[in-house]
Amino acid sequence: MFYMEIIVAILLIMAFMKYFWTKRENEYHTSLLANHIQSGEELKKTLAMGLYMRFCNEREDHDPQYSSIYLKQDPIQFERFVADIMEKTRGGSTWVTPPTDDFGVDFEHETEKGLFLGQVKCPQGDLNFEPIALIHSNMVKRGAVGGYVITTGSFTPAAYEYAKELNIELFDGVKFVETWLASLSNVEKEIKELLPI
Repeated sequence: MFYMEIIVAILLIMAFMKYFWTKRENEYHTSLLANHIQSGEELKKTLAMGLYMRFCNEREDHDPQYSSIYLKQDPIQFERFVADIMEKTRGGSTWVTPPTDDFGVDFEHETEKGLFLGQVKCPQGDLNFEPIALIHSNMVKRGAVGGYVITTGSFTPAAYEYAKELNIELFDGVKFVETWLASLSNVEKEIKELLPI
């Protein structure tokens, strides 16, 4: 009986040690995951800010001197950039509207589901509800099934509230960066399919 108690005690001690070792390992993995998520979110925000700097309209009285390795384009080129990404990630075909007299529609996206209208903004601050109202008005007028408002920044609380139940998808800078990264992944898959094994 005494030996049995010793064996049970040893098993309990081993189980106790295993429990604490596993708990410590899980805490370490959780910490790594949390750090990865945080750094991933920071990376996406940095990329969103980079998109803003790449496509923002410079003030005429301000002539910054950028490094030669930086990409610098204008907001009109941002419209093409966004339309291409939406086409790569959602399929269908896109058409960028002329820069003037577009009534607030920067690109059209024809999909299996129907026509989607998009507006692209590259502001320094957060967008209010006005671009959403413009897209919604055009959706009603053109019979579009949905719309997008895409920005390098974010939206005001009023903009999010206004967009509810309008079938307009809002892309803040982080969500758009996620879409951009997904488009790059889709292109990689297409290239791998084309290459001989």
